[in-house]
Amino acid sequence: MKVCIAEKPSVARDIAGVIGANQRRDGYFEGNGYQVTWTFGHFCTLKEPHDYTERWKAWRLEDLPMIPPSFGIKLIDNAGALKQFGVIESLVSQCEEVINCGDAGQEGELIQRWVLLKAKCNVPVKRLWISSLTEQAIREGFEKLKDSEIYNNLYAAGSARAIGDWLLGMNATRLFTKKFGQGKVVLSIGRVQTPTLALIVQRQKEINAFVSEEYWELKTIYRETEFTATIERLKSEEKAQKGLAYLLQHDFEITAFEKKEGREGNPKLFDLTSLQVEANKKYGYSAEETLKHTQNLYEKKFITYPRVDTTYLSEDIYPKVEGILRELTFYAEFTAPLLLKPIPKSKNVFDDKKVTDHHAIIPTGVLPNHVSQDEKRIYDLVARRFIAVFYPECKVSNTTILGKVGQVEFKATGKQILEPGWRALYANDKKENDAKKEEEEKVMPNFEVGERGPHEPRVHQGKTTPPKAYTEATLLRAMETAGKQVEDEEMRELLKDNGIGRPSTRANIIETLFKRRYIEKKKKNIVATQTGIDLIDTIENELLKSAELTGNWERKLRLIEKGDYSMETFKQELIQMVVDLTQEVKNNRGKAISVTADAPAEIMIEEKEKKPAKPRAPKEEINIESLTCPKCKSHLLKKGKTAYGCSNFQACGFKIPFEFLGKKLTDKHVFDLLSKGRTARIKGLQIPGNPEPIDAKLVMNGDFNFEVG
Repeated sequence: MKVCIAEKPSVARDIAGVIGANQRRDGYFEGNGYQVTWTFGHFCTLKEPHDYTERWKAWRLEDLPMIPPSFGIKLIDNAGALKQFGVIESLVSQCEEVINCGDAGQEGELIQRWVLLKAKCNVPVKRLWISSLTEQAIREGFEKLKDSEIYNNLYAAGSARAIGDWLLGMNATRLFTKKFGQGKVVLSIGRVQTPTLALIVQRQKEINAFVSEEYWELKTIYRETEFTATIERLKSEEKAQKGLAYLLQHDFEITAFEKKEGREGNPKLFDLTSLQVEANKKYGYSAEETLKHTQNLYEKKFITYPRVDTTYLSEDIYPKVEGILRELTFYAEFTAPLLLKPIPKSKNVFDDKKVTDHHAIIPTGVLPNHVSQDEKRIYDLVARRFIAVFYPECKVSNTTILGKVGQVEFKATGKQILEPGWRALYANDKKENDAKKEEEEKVMPNFEVGERGPHEPRVHQGKTTPPKAYTEATLLRAMETAGKQVEDEEMRELLKDNGIGRPSTRANIIETLFKRRYIEKKKKNIVATQTGIDLIDTIENELLKSAELTGNWERKLRLIEKGDYSMETFKQELIQMVVDLTQEVKNNRGKAISVTADAPAEIMIEEKEKKPAKPRAPKEEINIESLTCPKCKSHLLKKGKTAYGCSNFQACGFKIPFEFLGKKLTDKHVFDLLSKGRTARIKGLQIPGNPEPIDAKLVMNGDFNFEVG
C-alpha cells in the first residue's frame, strides 16, 4: 500500500479522486493501492524552551542565551491534530511507500518532513511536485514522482530558517523584555519583524523631522504649451518677481525640438509580492488578504501555485500557453488576436534560469465559478497580466522641446500613445488611466528650431513635501529589496535573493507588527506607534534592525536551498550572533520601555508567572469571519441565520452552528474551537438520551465534527 499525505483535506480529496482512492475511511481515503490522508497545516513545531529544561520556563536574564544542544520537534497541542496524526502514524507504519503531497514549496516541505520524522517513517518517500491542482496536473505529477532526496536542500533551508527564527526570536525577545521592558510589556524581537519595523520607524522619523519650505518656479505658455524654467527652484518671492519682470522683456525662442518613437515593454508576470503590490494599489487589499484570496483560487484550481518569487515561466510551459489562452473565454476579445498566429516565445517570459521551485502565477485555463467578488478581482489581475505579456509592446511618441527667454532656459516634454499594444488590456481601467493620463496624453504641437514669439510668463509657488509614508504596497517592495528604492524590474529581480523574508511570509510579518501595535494604519498609510519607535530606539545592535544585513541572511538561506551553503554553518553564525548580542545588551544602560495605551493584551506577561501569556483575543476584538476554516484554510462566512461555514463550503462542508445541544455558542466558544480545538466548560448542554443537562467541553475531532469532551 502507498500512503499519500496532503497538506489539507480538500487537496487530499482532489488527489484521491484522480488516483482512484474513492473509499472514505476515518481520517483518510483508500482504494486502487493507495491510502490518501492529510495534515491541516503545521502539526509539528520546534520545541519550546521549557521542553529542554524546566529552568527555561521562567524568563531570567541570567539564563540567556538559551542554546539547546540539538533542536527537537513536538506535536502541537490540539485534539484534532493529535487524532489525525495518529491516523498518519498508523498508516505510515504499515505501508511500503510514502508519497509526500504537501504544498510544493519550502514551508510545505518542512511541514511534511517534520510529520514524517515524528511518525518515525522508515520506508522510501517519493515527492509529488506540481504547480496547480487541476486533474491534469495531478495526473502528470503522479506519472513523474520525484525522489524525496532531491528536495533535501529545500528541507535544510526550511529547518535553518525555523531554527534561526527560534534562536533570535526566543533569546532576543526575553533579553530585551527583561532588560528594558517595564511593567508587563513584552518587547517582541524577530529576525524579519524587527528590520521591517526599523524601515517604518526610519521613514516615520524622516516625516516627523521634515520642515516644509516654500519655493517659486518660473513658467510660461507658448503656443498653448506650458514650459518650466530649468534653473533651480527659487527660495524667495522677491527673486521670482525679478525673474518674471525679466521674462516679460523678451520673446520666447525654440532652441531644440525632438520627437522620438519609443516602446514601453510589457509588464512582467506576477510573483506573489508584485500581485500583493498591485492588489493593494488598485483595491486597497492588505498583503494578507491578497494571499488568502490567491490561495483560495489556487485550491479551487483556477490559478497556479501562488507562493512564488519569480516572474518567469519555465520553457516547458510554452506548449501549453495556446491551450490556456483558448480556455480563457471571458477574455475572448483579447485572446482572439493572439490565437491568429504563433504565440511569441520571449526570454522576457520564458527563462529556465530564472525559475526556482515554481514559475510565475498564471491561470490554469479552468474558468472560475462560485468565487467571491474579491477572488474575481484577483483572478482578473492574474488573467489580464498573463494575456498582456504576449501582446505587442506599446508604441509611444516622446517629445522634448527646449526654449529660452533671454538667457533663461525652459523645457517641456510630452508623451503620446501611438499603438496601445498590451495597454489595450487596461483601456477601461479608470484608476490606472487617470494616474497616467496627464503624462501620456500630453500631445505637443510641432515646433521649428529658431521660431520665436510672445508668451505668457508666470510665477508658480509651491511647497516641498515630506517623504511619503509606507503603504502596504511600498513596504512589500522595500522588504523585497532590503530597503533599497528600486523601480527597474531587472534590478529588482537581482535583489530578490537579498530581500527581507520570503514572499509567503511577508504578509504575516506585517500583520504581526499590526497585532503587536508597533505600527498602525491611517487610511492607506502605515505609521509607527510610539511603542514601535521606542523599541527600535532601544536596539543598538545594527544586525537586529538592518534590512541589508537581514537580507544577507536570506541570501544564505537561498544558497542552502541550492546546496551552496551549509545549514550547520548558518546555525553556528546565528548562535555566535545571539551570544554576542546577549553580552552586549546585558551591559547596555538604555532606557526602559513602558506600556503605552496602545499595547495589546497579547504582548503582556504576568510577572508572577515569568513566562509569556498565551495569546488571547479580547471579547470585543473577536471577529469570526477573520478566522480560517481548520479543514481547508479558506475563510469563514455566515451561512444564513444558522451557522458559520467555510467559504469553500460546497467542496469542504465545514460549518459551526450558532446553537448546539440546546446552547447558543458565543463568539468566544467558536474562537476557542477554531484556535484550540476545544471550548471551556459550557453549562447546561442537552445531550440526547440524557434526562438532565450536563456541563462539559466541546471538542473538535479529527473529522472536524464536534463532540462532548
